[in-house]
Amino acid sequence: MSLPSALSARLGRFHRLLAVVITGFASGLPLALTGQALQAWLTQDGLDVATIGFLSLVGLPYTFKFLWAPLMDRFEPWPALGRRRGWLVLTQLALGGALLLLARTPPADALALFALLAVAVAFLSASQDVVIDAWRTDLLPASERGIGASVNVLGYRLAMILSGGVALIWTDPVQGSGMSWPEVYRLMAGLMAGAAVCSLLLLPRIPLLTDAPRAEARHDLAGFAAVMAAVVAGYLFTQQVAQPLAAALLAPLWEGGTVTPALRTRWADLLALLAGLALTLPLAGWAARRARFETLLGGLRGYFSQPQAGLVLAFIVAYKLGDAFAGTLLTPFLLKGVGYASAEVGVVNKVLGLWLSIGGALLGGVLMMRLGLWRALLLFGLLQAASNLGFWWLAVHGRGQLPGLVLPAFDWGFVALAQATPVDGGLLAVIALENLTGGMGTAAFLALLMSLTQQRFSATQFAMLSAFASVGRVWVGPLAGVLAESLGWPTFFIVSLLMAVPGLLLLLPMRATLQRIAPSADTARDD
Repeated sequence: MSLPSALSARLGRFHRLLAVVITGFASGLPLALTGQALQAWLTQDGLDVATIGFLSLVGLPYTFKFLWAPLMDRFEPWPALGRRRGWLVLTQLALGGALLLLARTPPADALALFALLAVAVAFLSASQDVVIDAWRTDLLPASERGIGASVNVLGYRLAMILSGGVALIWTDPVQGSGMSWPEVYRLMAGLMAGAAVCSLLLLPRIPLLTDAPRAEARHDLAGFAAVMAAVVAGYLFTQQVAQPLAAALLAPLWEGGTVTPALRTRWADLLALLAGLALTLPLAGWAARRARFETLLGGLRGYFSQPQAGLVLAFIVAYKLGDAFAGTLLTPFLLKGVGYASAEVGVVNKVLGLWLSIGGALLGGVLMMRLGLWRALLLFGLLQAASNLGFWWLAVHGRGQLPGLVLPAFDWGFVALAQATPVDGGLLAVIALENLTGGMGTAAFLALLMSLTQQRFSATQFAMLSAFASVGRVWVGPLAGVLAESLGWPTFFIVSLLMAVPGLLLLLPMRATLQRIAPSADTARDD
């Protein structure tokens, strides 16, 4: 390769990876604005806990984004920008507008409108995620997907530090600068508008797919409407039929027992939700086939035509299961189980921990370039499973076992900490290990998802795969709470380690498939 062509290749690679960082930041920014930041705003505005708990449902669009992802594969709102960029500009501008409207709506005085706007923010954010995931998959060649996954995590985590961590310091009247939440949301709206400008002017252009067969637009629209009708029917069945029936079926099991009413309700809700899914998924599939929702059906057929598609899907569910199992109760464990102060946990877990996860993701991307995808998934999976032993050690020995440090007060202009905060050495070591290994595993896992998607259906397929990847994070909560209360924290974290074993075992028969779709550097040279 001549010097000019080598330089051009390096500049092109730098441009692609910089674009991935920018889109990763844009993807991560709105997440906390419908989660932790939103709950803090509601609390400071005087809303009761029950109402705040109900409003946590505004995040449901993140779970169901695969339902409208096919429309983003099928249509291009601004073809002159190439594939995907029109959707990026549109969703980011809409997000900026929705955040501005949310900032102008007082939750205590206009709760219904506030909730509707928060759902709109979550819907637009989930839609942006669909486009960014597909755009990144279309953009990066196979050799850059490992480092691409890492720098995406870098941008994503930086945005979460800003909107989920720094924003809480900004609004603290004692430790921070005393900003109001509407001021924070207006600032975030401006950042989303800036992201739209970057998407319009700076992102690499991906050519439109002109030779791919397309279903008629009316079939896709009718198919989407049919699938949504099936989802609504499944929701009504869950609420009106499955929930009362589940409570009645489980009632004999609780007679004479010591299970609290709240825990009984949780198990009934879980059983009802499983029954609702058992009805909704086949019903939605039937509706999609009858309405000829070809973009969705084609994306599913394309994925399942690949070798070991079912096995890979099971692996996607299981790979981060042990990590999710330990993490779902991490905050109550640190606060109540070990007895750390909330400021100490916040600084280590929410700020330092996120930076360490960024470092782990970057390290994982560099190692993947040498190891290849299969070996990286195996090594990083073993490390993230072993990190659960750190929490077991902390549960057994408690605080004060390792020398700690004092984080001094600081003022960096955009964020400040008014008082010095002590940090326990054991907490710092365990959180460091968990976030470093978790970041490495996340980078490899994201590279796997990108490698499994086909360009024609990348939005549909990535949305489906990421939905399956979230199964563990969503469903382990009730079971984890029961086990932690019944077995105690040390045994609970041993169980979380065992929960990681099925994913590692599923990886073994997948070696040939993963080495085919994402070879290591050594394999590529041999070829």
